Amino acid sequence: MKNKEVKILDTKELVERIAEEKRALIKMSLEHNITPLENSARITTTRRDIARMKTEMRKRELEK
Repeated sequence: MKNKEVKILDTKELVERIAEEKRALIKMSLEHNITPLENSARITTTRRDIARMKTEMRKRELEK
C-alpha cells in the first residue's frame, strides 16, 4: 500500500485496515514458522504497510 492510498482512506477505514493487516502479519508469521513461505518478503512488506498507516494515524491526531 502506497502513501497516496493511505492518505485517501478515512480514519475509520484506516483503523480497520491496520487491524486487518496485523491479523494477516500474525498469520503469515505463524505459517512461516511451520513451513517457509514462498515469498517471505511479504512479512516485511506487511510490517512496513502497518507502519505507514500508523504514521498517518498519528499525523492526523497531531493535526487536530
